[in-house]
Amino acid sequence: MGSPMYGFHNQNNILYLKLFFILLFMGCIPDRTTNQPSNQLLATPTSSANSLNLTSALETLSLDGYFTFKNNHHAAKDFGNTFQSLPLAVLHPKSVSDISSTIKLIFELGSASELTVAARGHGHSLQGQAQTHGGLVINMESLKAQQMQVHIGEQPYVDVSGGELWINILHETLKYGLSPKSWTDYLHLTVGGTLSYAGISGQAFRHGPQINNVYQLEVVTGQGEVITCSENKSPDLFYGVLGGLGQFGIITQARISLEPAPKMVKWIRVLYSDFSSFTKDQEFLISSENSFDYIEGFVIINRTGLLNNWRSSFNPKDPMQASKFNSDGRTLYCLEMAKYFNPNETDVMDQRTESLLLLLHYIPSTLFLSEVSYVEFLDRVHLSEIKLRTKGLWEVPHPWMNLLIPKSKIHDFADEIFGNILTDNINGPILMYPVNKTKWNNNTSLVTPDEDVFYLVAFLSSAVPSSTGTDGLDQILTQNTRILEYCDRAQLGIKQYLPYYRTQQEWKAHFGPRWQAFIQRKSSYDPLAILAPGQKIFQKAIPIL
Repeated sequence: MGSPMYGFHNQNNILYLKLFFILLFMGCIPDRTTNQPSNQLLATPTSSANSLNLTSALETLSLDGYFTFKNNHHAAKDFGNTFQSLPLAVLHPKSVSDISSTIKLIFELGSASELTVAARGHGHSLQGQAQTHGGLVINMESLKAQQMQVHIGEQPYVDVSGGELWINILHETLKYGLSPKSWTDYLHLTVGGTLSYAGISGQAFRHGPQINNVYQLEVVTGQGEVITCSENKSPDLFYGVLGGLGQFGIITQARISLEPAPKMVKWIRVLYSDFSSFTKDQEFLISSENSFDYIEGFVIINRTGLLNNWRSSFNPKDPMQASKFNSDGRTLYCLEMAKYFNPNETDVMDQRTESLLLLLHYIPSTLFLSEVSYVEFLDRVHLSEIKLRTKGLWEVPHPWMNLLIPKSKIHDFADEIFGNILTDNINGPILMYPVNKTKWNNNTSLVTPDEDVFYLVAFLSSAVPSSTGTDGLDQILTQNTRILEYCDRAQLGIKQYLPYYRTQQEWKAHFGPRWQAFIQRKSSYDPLAILAPGQKIFQKAIPIL
């Protein structure tokens, strides 16, 4: 089902020309300070005549929603909590036409204005990607109130706003016995946000990332056009926007593929002391036809009492053996698996699970199991968030780093990183699990290593404010740099997921042979480089090269 084109409210060429010449004579906005890691808000030139005229220009728009020009400090923060840039204004749209008419106005002002636009979902970017200094932030969650439409049939799907949270989609689709196929580990993120990157979790080995499970998008381009696109209609824009880092358009609606939803989950954790056995078992499971439904892993360095911590949520298969297990300060590797089932399928599920476990090479005493509801399993990270918030440990710097490592290089990577660079556990989990590239669509903007199987390795550190030790922000950033320098020096052929670079040359290297297609799409759909300035790929009024 397509979406109608949205008209622009009370706009005409005379108004645009007047605004254009006002700004032309006033001169350009002073150079914007680029985002730098900081705990200080960057000042917006609210007292300048240029900003006042830009404010006046925005106020001429007739909207269903509204702008806020004061008290916008929330839009200058994100989950990473290291980059803070105060915008000129925040748009709280109530309709897609609010977004399209606003961007069209900014586009018509041309390069005489340096006003840029950042779409902000639930604020979980890490390095200021959803911020714009002295620009306009669009609060996409204002759109999520639009009613979701679930369509049942042979190929069920749901139409949702780009500002809707995945957790809300889960609850709505479950009313019809359905749910999306692919997830992220944390569901309190917006659709537009995850689809602009990829959306990866333990189901990606089977279904691919979230961007592989989309039938159709509605997008507002950097020229203010509202375009409905799919693999058959405007496919260049469709595939460009998926994993496109917000560079070609703002996702205002998405059609998400659904499948029958289970009611229960058998949730399993086991430990390995041998890295080769750990990776062989993971690679075996993701290539097996009748495998688990979710497969992830994580690395545990020099941590004691791990099994006791699991006991609050998991039961050991053999309590007596588990009580005798001692980590002895070793680096251990946890394999986490889940099998979906319905209550009437318990016996069959248990048999299949037992058969799979017999083929694996984990430490027998570390087999822990749990049975939880499907919702409880998918929303598991939110419980950790609640606990951390109560302790005041959620809104701290999160210098996360996510890498995609080719299968052929994962042992070299592990030997150096876990043998030399990381000598102690970081203040947060280290995820490590493989995916099948054959399940991923290569037409999207997402860049991955040049192998059929590669690993996601995620260093999810939380920095302790004011700490000068190993858990301090500076120390973690230095550690991240050392890891990246090793990968570059050893020519491992990695790619960053949720990438962040400071220069266009670095971005060019990231995209490699796909760079020309990327800049061609930018030139076609956002020629003035209005959108997503926080990614630092392009700058407004500077030619796209």
